[in-house]
Amino acid sequence: MAARLTAYAVAFIVGVTFIAGLIVRAQREDDGPVDLIVINGKVYAGGGQADLAEAVAVTGNKVVRVGTNREVQRLRRAQTVVIDAKGGAVVPGFNDSHAHLVSGGLSLAQVNLSDATTIDDIRDTVRVWSDAHPDRDWVTGRGWYYQPFNGAMPTRQLLDSVVPDRPAYLIAYDGHTGWANTKALQLAGITRATPSPANGVIVKDPRTGQPTGALKEAAMALMSAVAPRPSEEDRLAAIRAAMAQAHRLGITSVQDAGGPATDLALYDRLRRRGELTLRVYQALRADATLDEAGLEELERVRTRFADDPALKAGAIKLVADGVIESHTAAMLEPYANRRARGDARFTQEQLNTIVTMLDRRGWQIMTHAIGDAAVRMTLDAYDAAAAANAAPERGRRHRIEHIETIDPADIPRFGRLGVIAAMQPVHGTPSPTPGDVWSTNIGEVRAARGWPWASIAGAGGRLAFGSDWPVMTFNPLQGLHVAVTRTTQDGLPAGGWIPSERLALRKAIDAYTSDAAFASFDDQRKGKIARDMLADIVVLTDDIFSGPASRLTTADVAVTIADGKVVYRRDPPENTTAQ
Repeated sequence: MAARLTAYAVAFIVGVTFIAGLIVRAQREDDGPVDLIVINGKVYAGGGQADLAEAVAVTGNKVVRVGTNREVQRLRRAQTVVIDAKGGAVVPGFNDSHAHLVSGGLSLAQVNLSDATTIDDIRDTVRVWSDAHPDRDWVTGRGWYYQPFNGAMPTRQLLDSVVPDRPAYLIAYDGHTGWANTKALQLAGITRATPSPANGVIVKDPRTGQPTGALKEAAMALMSAVAPRPSEEDRLAAIRAAMAQAHRLGITSVQDAGGPATDLALYDRLRRRGELTLRVYQALRADATLDEAGLEELERVRTRFADDPALKAGAIKLVADGVIESHTAAMLEPYANRRARGDARFTQEQLNTIVTMLDRRGWQIMTHAIGDAAVRMTLDAYDAAAAANAAPERGRRHRIEHIETIDPADIPRFGRLGVIAAMQPVHGTPSPTPGDVWSTNIGEVRAARGWPWASIAGAGGRLAFGSDWPVMTFNPLQGLHVAVTRTTQDGLPAGGWIPSERLALRKAIDAYTSDAAFASFDDQRKGKIARDMLADIVVLTDDIFSGPASRLTTADVAVTIADGKVVYRRDPPENTTAQ
């Protein structure tokens, strides 16, 4: 009997010890010390999450808890970094699904015409920059709009009046038209006898035949051949400047919409030095000349930069057409003010062949298509590839970039084919000037189908938002404002332009976060604030989930957390108290 009691006692002790060990282990796993916490926030975890949380806990580079202040505060230890959101919104790190990071960084050191809305503004901006940089051999920059020129193109004579002593070359805000002065044209050897290249136009005076200074699409390459090229160190400096700018704006990931393999090597150099604090997914460019030999070279780059949370390749950027403002976007019907229908860069057969070849090798395809004909041509090519090839194990997730106008019959095809609509809300900012160039060129009916975010989403399509920086502002909050209101930052027009295409705020945030992560095959590791997801988090200065949408124009980024580390912290305003 005594032996039996002893056995029971031993078993009881062992059982209690085992259970206690499980409890302690669970406590260590669930409640152990954390490296960083965010408290007192309005935390939107992303992905359509209904309820807002208050706090987030991070260990290493992963989220370990999302919950109440009390739940998260009890994980705090002496070494824990504490971020007080002070009632501001907390959202996943913004993922810009379409940007040009190196050219954006380079543009920070060039003439910036994005705020120049009149010809006088343009003159003054160029003159001030030119006077401030007498040591530069060339005056270069970008950002001018078509609107100040009233439907015409800028001239070399206008640029000569500001920069007469050295070559000057300024690229339009959309990156599809260049503007050169006389000295730059002379250096490039562009004369009245120079023919326009394929897929490009050297604009010439109809009376004299002399080049006016405007170069459309592929004609820009004639100037690029003689303009100063940034060195490798210049490009590294540009990437560093771009990363700093991204973090100030709450951006933790960028999908670079088409760059050379040499840029991937530069990102990799920074990664190996521990300096790459922005996650980069870079597409490589291809065109109608791509053949099997060229594809093998692309494959070698993809193998070198395989799937990785910090840096990877895996997408190909194609360009199907131009832009509406210069009449080079491919339209189903002629432009309203010109008989031409624009310029497709491929025949349908060429595009089908290239897309099917890339799809067979498992590449994701990102196709620039702005006009309704280019959008249809691209959807047809994706459809043909799906019919010809077995689906890859990871799925397709092909994309169309921009989609500024579309035939209504093509809207449901995004959902049906699983094609992602990668769009940039700030492109859809309504013009404060009636009769803007974009609307005038395509006419009222097609303009009324501009940037159909809600229609595509409502028909089962998935959106992914970005900026197209440096074409437009890098700031996601400005993009969110346009997506939610369909107005300018000043609230015009009242009620919004095509208000039926407005999005709910959380849907718009998802397009910049969880859906953008899906668009780059990263949805299993980022885009949401959830346990075991990468700790990419943004804290805003205001609660954008309550009150009017105008709060998006006054909110700012307070803190940016990338890979579990604070990479940007906005200094609090002086002489204020926390709210």
